[in-house]
Amino acid sequence: MKLAHLPVLHHEVIDGLQIKPDGRYIDGTYGRGGHARSILAQLGENGRLLVMDRDPEAIAAAQSALGTDARVTIIHDDYANMRDQVSELDLLEQIDGILLDLGVSSPQLDDARRGFSFQKNGPLDMRMNPGSGLSAAQWLARADEVEIARVLWEYGEERHSRRIARKIVEIRSSRVIDDTATLAKLISDMLPRPKNNKHPATKSFQAIRIHVNQELTQIQSLLESIFDMLRLGGRLLVISFHSLEDRLVKRFFKMQSSPPRIPRGLPLRDSEIQTNIRLHIVNKAIKAGAKEMAANPRARSAVLRIAERAA
Repeated sequence: MKLAHLPVLHHEVIDGLQIKPDGRYIDGTYGRGGHARSILAQLGENGRLLVMDRDPEAIAAAQSALGTDARVTIIHDDYANMRDQVSELDLLEQIDGILLDLGVSSPQLDDARRGFSFQKNGPLDMRMNPGSGLSAAQWLARADEVEIARVLWEYGEERHSRRIARKIVEIRSSRVIDDTATLAKLISDMLPRPKNNKHPATKSFQAIRIHVNQELTQIQSLLESIFDMLRLGGRLLVISFHSLEDRLVKRFFKMQSSPPRIPRGLPLRDSEIQTNIRLHIVNKAIKAGAKEMAANPRARSAVLRIAERAA
């Protein structure tokens, strides 16, 4: 099965999943199917692949590419609802591997109509699922200055968050901010060019996108439900693209793989201590090599973490 485009850390993901021909796997962020097709290529006739995405265009692509394969189940939903979908299929604690490739896919970034990028002008939307929730433009029109500043600081680590929020509220009183070029210019006109030569609006666009799509909440919901889905020895693989996502995953893995802290000197036998270890961390953070980064600049910020259910 030939792949037109290899997604970030593709080989590392396929190796990390340790795919069994008759196993059950979930790709919770189908995108355009690079990982999913490679997983499917290693499954036998009794294997099963569940693909999910909240983006209707991704689901349409999945239907076109995999819709006739009896081994594949395609679901249009947020991965935060994965447990409910797995329960509906009567597959709780029977999943061998779950993959999440977080962030924005290349097709989403490249399509100006989606509003994720300021490289080309388009509607200020930014929703992974355009049919659900407020668009970025709608949120910016309604949110007060304090909320806008908080989002830019918490999700974008933008140190000029208050200045930007104040300017947005000022400008929107006389004109609508509903396209990516207007917002990007508003920010770049008031901020100096960063030393790393990134566009001054980069952090703000990231922050607004995370907020509009509730991305951190989605990740947390998924993490809290993985023990209901994975079988013993089943693996969770998460590719993150910025520190907030990766920090959330790293902390969860560490918390679930560490024994409880016992006060020193407490008279307990080893057999009396509840280990509470539910995950085994397979390896430290995996990052793209120089060759992949040269071929795909998006890979530079990618971090893959892998954990295996231990209890």
